[in-house]
Amino acid sequence: MAAIFERMTTEPVEKLVCRMAVPTIVIMMVSALYNMADTYFVGSLGTSATAAVGLSFSLMAVIQAVGFFFGHGAGNYISRALGAQHTQDAQKMAATGFFTAFGIGLVIAISGTVFLTPLARLLGATDTSLAYTRDYLTCILLAAPFMVSSLMLNNLLRFQGKALLGMIGMICGALVNIALDSLFILVLHLGVKGASLATMISQILSCIVLFIICDTGKDLVPILPRHYAATLGNYKEIARGGIPSLLRQTLLSFSTILLNHAAGSYGDGVIAAISVVSRVFLMASSALIGFGQGFQPVCGFNYGAKRYDRVKSAFWFCVRLSTIVLVILGIGCFIKAPDIIGLFRKDDPEVIGIGAQALRLQCFTFPLAGWIVLNNMMLQTMGKAIPASLLALARHGLFLIPLIFILVPLLGVLGIQLCIPIAELCTFIVSFPMGIAVLHKDLG
Repeated sequence: MAAIFERMTTEPVEKLVCRMAVPTIVIMMVSALYNMADTYFVGSLGTSATAAVGLSFSLMAVIQAVGFFFGHGAGNYISRALGAQHTQDAQKMAATGFFTAFGIGLVIAISGTVFLTPLARLLGATDTSLAYTRDYLTCILLAAPFMVSSLMLNNLLRFQGKALLGMIGMICGALVNIALDSLFILVLHLGVKGASLATMISQILSCIVLFIICDTGKDLVPILPRHYAATLGNYKEIARGGIPSLLRQTLLSFSTILLNHAAGSYGDGVIAAISVVSRVFLMASSALIGFGQGFQPVCGFNYGAKRYDRVKSAFWFCVRLSTIVLVILGIGCFIKAPDIIGLFRKDDPEVIGIGAQALRLQCFTFPLAGWIVLNNMMLQTMGKAIPASLLALARHGLFLIPLIFILVPLLGVLGIQLCIPIAELCTFIVSFPMGIAVLHKDLG
């Protein structure tokens, strides 16, 4: 622990962030591949099946919200505790967060299975996509405790500066998922249920691998039942660091449900197009989030050690580099939009046309995401729950949801395509002064 503290508080922040970011970028890209693989293989089954996978993404976002809540909440605290060299407090938090997260995952699995058909309808399933949606949701719900726990464990490793170990567990699951997708769908012809089964098996495997790493790894905070401490203080700390993530992911799920319902009135083709675009941007934004997650342990350790100059330097380095990369990605996606959408539904001109236009509109505001994401991560890691929560609410809660109700009735499909880029622009306008104020007031 002393060696980790020394490295995190003295090594040049640019080098440190990049070394931390490489495995976290891979982890986030791998996580996106879970969804991309299912969308790609299910695409061969038809438009309604593709729509069903897109609809199920809302439930997966809720499950991920719980995992991020406990992982970020406990992880942010652990990084600050290790920075202040309070190792026993970090051990109690790790055990409390993990066992509670698994229990909440069980509750989601049981309740979702009991109310499967109403849940599918709530997510936006139409009469033609209902059966596919039920098939896909069944295994996803059974995997919920392991999905929540694997996200929790991955974040615990990341906030200890051991993101490379987390990458191992996630890659194992992703490779198995892709292999089983091709086996279950193309060879055994299990359809949408095969895609769901592949995801379930891969998530269980990831969870087991990550738990073994956490419990046996050198210089890691162990997860032991005797360290479990369900105190009000521990849960307050988890909430303090995890609520912004919970709000962000929950509102992502809710706004996606509303967007799917709005798209559903125009047919499965529109749902499929919007869901494919969301997968494409999930892949691109996953790299950005992974880069920001490389910044978070550097921020947490140095903020806990009162090295505010290093926090500030790391933040500006990340903002500059991410914005340059996002501009390049935005230009590339704008130019190749029809080809990108065609990878998933090459025989459906309606899906390609609607999806390509939505993708191009989102490219205009994509470069703004660097500031938004890194600002939110900095606030959250520093334990500033109120501004971090407000920023987490902004994109999907304060802006996207109202825009759905305003633009879709006025502009139809074009309104659906415009909602997300306009919400992104509004979020940037809100986040910019918040970040500047913290940089000057708290970090000097």
